[in-house]
Amino acid sequence: VSRLMDSFLFYIIVNAGGCSYFFFFFQAEDGIRDAQESRGLGDVYKRQIMFAGEGGLNAHEFILNMNPIKSKTGITEKDIAKRLMDYGFHAPTMSWPVTGTLMVEPTESEPKAEIDRYIDALLSIRQEIQDVEDGLMPADNNPVVNSPHSLTKIVQEEWDHPYSRDQAAFPLPWVKGNKFWPAARINDEFGDRNLVCSCPPLEAYEDMAIEVAVPESRIKQKN
Repeated sequence: VSRLMDSFLFYIIVNAGGCSYFFFFFQAEDGIRDAQESRGLGDVYKRQIMFAGEGGLNAHEFILNMNPIKSKTGITEKDIAKRLMDYGFHAPTMSWPVTGTLMVEPTESEPKAEIDRYIDALLSIRQEIQDVEDGLMPADNNPVVNSPHSLTKIVQEEWDHPYSRDQAAFPLPWVKGNKFWPAARINDEFGDRNLVCSCPPLEAYEDMAIEVAVPESRIKQKN
């Protein structure tokens, strides 16, 4: 673990920005070491269950290839990422650095119990996909492709899906104990390709007077 931890420290130090500086400052040496040991153990634990490269090694994150599932069922990495929201998890990085994949990176604060829940969620989604492969669920109307299921969708009177509202909103028992209601699915690609700025146009700033505060020490130096 110590070797793994040291590699994480090198990675963070090399890529540290302003926020990272304050994180290091307030955590101090012991806090940083504890955080990185927790992160390392969490990632190793997840790798043992889900993924391992040659020699059982990989970096601080791992990539799940969704392309075989997409070719069999039409279910995409975006569908799986959206379905994770029904389980109460933020969607992981999609299609980077490889198209059709999910990149999962445990953070320093995740305990083993939370990682267990994450794995249970992924296994549950895999079973939902298996139901599509086995013909038990239609490819165009199942809990994965229709996700996320917002509160508005769950309480609406009309329900034309071959699965229950309970499976849609509470796919595992522990979800009911701390339910996070996601918003309805949005068009990610449209948002990425069409920038919408709510700020005033540049012309509104042309006649604006800008006051620059000069430190008193610099004023004294000039005098």
